[in-house]
Amino acid sequence: MREFQRADRLGAELRRELASILQGAVRDPRLGTVTIQEVKLAKNFAYAKVFFTCSNADIQATSKLLNKVMAGFLRHELAQRTRIRAVPALHFVYDESVVRGSYVTDLINKAISAEPSPLNEIGNNDSAS
Repeated sequence: MREFQRADRLGAELRRELASILQGAVRDPRLGTVTIQEVKLAKNFAYAKVFFTCSNADIQATSKLLNKVMAGFLRHELAQRTRIRAVPALHFVYDESVVRGSYVTDLINKAISAEPSPLNEIGNNDSAS
């Protein structure tokens, strides 16, 4: 139980620091606006999966840039800014939950607008009496 809490705390700290680094220290126009959503750590804390969203249309290029070009720099910056003995290896993964969430919301809105609610019909009949 204790390791789980430590993993959560460390993941939250890494997320905050990565967001700060990407906002301030990284000035690469190819990245666009990258938002760090979550950091999940492996049980041994040697590996971190970093979930991100971006404003770029080319998600694969952004993911490749983060994983191949920027990962070493970001790991070095994390080592400088945090008091972690061994900074985990970073693997960036596009977070599709935001896209899926908006898709589900659109489906719900379409379903609501396509079919009138029975409660609305009952309310209209009561006011006509």
